[in-house]
Amino acid sequence: MTKDKDKFAKQIQIKNKRASFEYFFIDTYIAGILLTGTEIKSIRMGNVNLTDGYCFFKTPTQLVTIGINISKYNEGTYNNHEPIRERLLLLQKQELKKLYDKSQDQGVTIIPVRLFINDRGWAKLEIALAKGKKLYDKREGIKEKDVKREISRSLAD
Repeated sequence: MTKDKDKFAKQIQIKNKRASFEYFFIDTYIAGILLTGTEIKSIRMGNVNLTDGYCFFKTPTQLVTIGINISKYNEGTYNNHEPIRERLLLLQKQELKKLYDKSQDQGVTIIPVRLFINDRGWAKLEIALAKGKKLYDKREGIKEKDVKREISRSLAD
């Protein structure tokens, strides 16, 4: 049993770094993902790209993500999975209803922020209800980062 816990001790943390630059996060949720075949093995190897991913509702009770690239598993056979396909997200009914109501607003979207493996060994996806930034918002963010960097450099000297 301790070997199993040690196996998951090395946490997989795959982040969508572009998301915080492109969007304001309104609210975040943690959802399970319905995976098939060799996808979990590719995730454990870290072969995932979240950059182009987004989520949408097929029905008011079914949240699906598309555009997440989980690369094919190297050791896989003819049973290997498709790298880019729709994957169902698993949330509670109350969360789905809340997300559905909020996502109907103008200019709001649902994006994947982080993919990780929890302590039980299950892949989880952190999604965010987000609103797009304007160009001037992005410039302000860059200026703030530069100021913080300069302050930390001057304090280090």
